[in-house]
Amino acid sequence: MEQEKKRRRTLYEVFFKRLFDVVLSLIALIVLSPIMLIIAVINWITLRGRAIFAQYRPGKNGKIFKLYKFRSMSNKKDKSGKLLPDSQRLTKFGKFIRKLSLDELPQLFNILKGDMSIIGPRPRLVKDMIFYDEQTLKAYNVRPGLTGLAQVSGGRSYASWEEIFELDAKYSSRITFSGDVKIFFKTIGVLFKSDAGNAGNSKRDYYYPDYLLKTDKITKDQYNQGIRMADEIIKNKGKVDYQSRLHKRKKEDKQ
Repeated sequence: MEQEKKRRRTLYEVFFKRLFDVVLSLIALIVLSPIMLIIAVINWITLRGRAIFAQYRPGKNGKIFKLYKFRSMSNKKDKSGKLLPDSQRLTKFGKFIRKLSLDELPQLFNILKGDMSIIGPRPRLVKDMIFYDEQTLKAYNVRPGLTGLAQVSGGRSYASWEEIFELDAKYSSRITFSGDVKIFFKTIGVLFKSDAGNAGNSKRDYYYPDYLLKTDKITKDQYNQGIRMADEIIKNKGKVDYQSRLHKRKKEDKQ
């Protein structure tokens, strides 16, 4: 909340952004409902079950909400009963809807509910955000978005974690109507690029704590502790906030 006092929110952010979110998401749901119905039916047939996938993610000020997506992977398991790697469970139709981000369409309901905005930092996993440092978390005190500055600036596939954080912080520091309009139209262009949907081939580790552990920024004990904390937050439907215990202390702090 400290960040909200320091930064000056624009008139657009305070009074109009939410109104536009409601109106535009409602129109989009009406217009795109035939496409969403077709995807749901194909998923129900090919995946033999639920067409929509739900997962808890941190929202505004770290508060947990249930995010919706069209399923793109099967529930295939190995002989021991464990789920196969994502690459082996991703269906052909799943690849197609991911390429055009059609799997994200159910999030229009999240926008209508107020969990999300059309434009904003993308909602991350709880087990990622629990490891964010205090400064980085400040960029996520706003509603997460269906698309954002990072996604139209290479963040969808190629940006590093540090670049993602920088772009999300830049966006949330000053939210304007003109900025949101630019991101919206850039998103359309990004969707039709040949590399769209290649988030799985990103140069960054898919999970932030894996990256931190690999680069020796956290210990194995901190890694395990953070994962357990993330599970508890999801279980209790709580909120994500800064956890100093999950960050290595600087040498000067140890003295």
